[in-house]
Amino acid sequence: MTRGAPEAGAAGAGGSPRILVGADAQHAGRLAAGVVLSTVRANPAAVLGLATGSSPLPLYAALADAAMDFSRVSGFALDEYLGLPDGHPQSYAEVIRTAVTEPLGLDPRRVHVPDPHGTDHAGHAAEYDAAIDAAGGVDVQILGVGSNGHIGFNEPGSAFDSRTRVVALAERTRQDNARFFDTPDQVPRECLTQGIATIFGARHLLLIAHGAQKAEPVRRALHGPVTEDFPASIIQRHPRVTVVLDEAAATLLGRASAE
Repeated sequence: MTRGAPEAGAAGAGGSPRILVGADAQHAGRLAAGVVLSTVRANPAAVLGLATGSSPLPLYAALADAAMDFSRVSGFALDEYLGLPDGHPQSYAEVIRTAVTEPLGLDPRRVHVPDPHGTDHAGHAAEYDAAIDAAGGVDVQILGVGSNGHIGFNEPGSAFDSRTRVVALAERTRQDNARFFDTPDQVPRECLTQGIATIFGARHLLLIAHGAQKAEPVRRALHGPVTEDFPASIIQRHPRVTVVLDEAAATLLGRASAE
């Protein structure tokens, strides 16, 4: 059964996050891979929540280098753009296929990405959440954090009790993601994303961030007020969180936070 997120005004009830700091993005990726590998060793049929973007790529590369059988592992992607054709290199279905499913040897039938091509997006979103529940819930949810605090594509103002749904992308998010496209105008304006409550239902959140530009978002996620205006702050209320950073992303946390 998926655990619901606490209400916006509820008292914090999360545990202290474990924070791991690597020298660079590749080192951080290996540290994050250790978290995933320990989960799969304990449960070869583990369910992983799969993020896209640049932050998790070193993690996926490290997992691909590991001598591990992932054939029984299931995966659920966080989100998918609306408006891109099948096979578009920046569709998250394609990114997951090329960065995760094939390199790790996952069974494609066990890897799920929101379907952006139907007309009943609300119905599909409900089915996607139900499929996560039917799989037993997510064991480790891999996350990045946007410069405006989004997780998945839950932009500022997203309700903590939100489930998978269609959202409009903030202009800042579109600008940040323009580097993946030939021109900024090609960046989609809408997507299907797991909601904050869907994400919060995972048993373990694994947040990854690299680079000096992520130092302030990481600080706010871990130490700022818990508010729907900065969705990543919800991780403060989750009972099990691991945050993996490179040195640049950890600069605002202080030495005591680094392992």
